Amino acid sequence: MALFSFFEKNTPEDEKNRAKAAFEKVAELRSDSRDARSARVRMWLLCRAHLEKTFIYGAEQTALWQDLVAVAISKGQELPVLPDPPVYQQIRVGDSDVYVYLPEEFAQEAFNFGSKYQKTELSRSKAIEEMQALADRLCKWELRLDESYQILQFLRDEEAAEGTESGDSADAANSEAPR
Repeated sequence: MALFSFFEKNTPEDEKNRAKAAFEKVAELRSDSRDARSARVRMWLLCRAHLEKTFIYGAEQTALWQDLVAVAISKGQELPVLPDPPVYQQIRVGDSDVYVYLPEEFAQEAFNFGSKYQKTELSRSKAIEEMQALADRLCKWELRLDESYQILQFLRDEEAAEGTESGDSADAANSEAPR
């Protein structure tokens, strides 16, 4: 049977183990060679996707949790607990999905920021700021990248669009105001 083992699909557990090993291997690189830097940047791109997906997951799970809490309170039942964040996320890379590992502390923080954003305990700009600080810490301390790479571009785009819209209406109002 070993002859045809390349036809066998890896289990999700195998893929998760491979993802964690890949992260740890890149995090342990001490070289500053071009190949090492390239590996760090590639890993950062995967981690960024994980952070963003975990932020969104935190917001979505919090919305569901809030609904379940309301039902439990109305029925006098025990309150549900908020789920734990995943340290593994499936990320689309090209034509396939791959597992990406992120240390628990980073996954937990991204989840918590998403949760706080959903509960409006964090404004959009504060969520971006907090997630950027988390991403910068991951880049610098885990992946040894000196650059800062933007995260949560979708929220930045929303913020910019709203700024443009309110700026346009303010400009229109100012142009119509008597001088």
